[in-house]
Amino acid sequence: MTKSEILTALRESGGYVSGQELCEKLQVSRTAVWKKMKQLQEEGYEIEAVPNRGYRIVACPDIIAAEEVESRLCTRRMGHPVVYYEEVTSTNQVLKKLAEEGAPEGTLVTADAQNQGKGRAGRVWMIQPGANIAMSLLLRPQISPARISMVTLVMGLAVTCACRELYGVDAGIKWPNDVVINGKKICGILTEMSMELMAVNYVVIGTGINVNETEFPEEIRDKATSLQLEMGRKLGRAELMACCMKYFEEFYDQFLSTGDLSLLQEQYNGLLLNRNRGVRVLEPGREYSGVALGINKDGQLLVEKEDGSQTAVYAGEVSVRGVYGYV
Repeated sequence: MTKSEILTALRESGGYVSGQELCEKLQVSRTAVWKKMKQLQEEGYEIEAVPNRGYRIVACPDIIAAEEVESRLCTRRMGHPVVYYEEVTSTNQVLKKLAEEGAPEGTLVTADAQNQGKGRAGRVWMIQPGANIAMSLLLRPQISPARISMVTLVMGLAVTCACRELYGVDAGIKWPNDVVINGKKICGILTEMSMELMAVNYVVIGTGINVNETEFPEEIRDKATSLQLEMGRKLGRAELMACCMKYFEEFYDQFLSTGDLSLLQEQYNGLLLNRNRGVRVLEPGREYSGVALGINKDGQLLVEKEDGSQTAVYAGEVSVRGVYGYV
């Protein structure tokens, strides 16, 4: 019997669950159940025990240990298993090593703190202890390497939908995969791929979400925010991670069924903040302006230039900015 199994049973009950029910479901003694409850209470879980009614969870600490995340998952593959560390250089680095050692698709690495994470254009993405989400998900898709960039958009869509469902916030997407609330970024995604003989060996999607961060460096303060700053209260990270996995699995399966974003295109464009707005496209060696029309089935941003012609912008080294600011 694991703490994850106890937590799952308590959450599935929706209220009180008797000690006898737990014993029968988990095939353990009442003493074993009592010991696990004491362990959970020592870790910060508020668990109520009432004679003739049983146990129920009253409150949970904001922790992202494997048992806490696993007990919230409703997925078949994504997030199985969860591998948790207190601190890492980068969750992507750790997961790439596990992938090379044969870890299965769906393995999720998460850490309470990260000190050498990579952001766009080589920037460092630091995660302070206990504040935010740093997670990396392992995929082993049987598709062409040329299609892989689209899974980054799939994750961006999943995070956006999870934030909207859990918190009712008006989250949107800045193409290709930044999640934005009130004009400021809360999430960045970095996808890395390993190839052999022009076939995909594995893909690692690293996702950083500003959850309970309250202070940002001056140079990004006008572009970055957190869910706590927007909601005005501290939020549970494990719940958000599990919800992201739920949406990602659903959207990823749709992506695999067609090999493109055709089944997700309408939903993505409905959340695309750039759509029907003026943008500046910054490509190596050239720059031009136009109006973003939305993505096509391959995840490229369709832009109508000032001369009326249309072009499809690839993600990668291209940067798209709003004419008057970040979005």
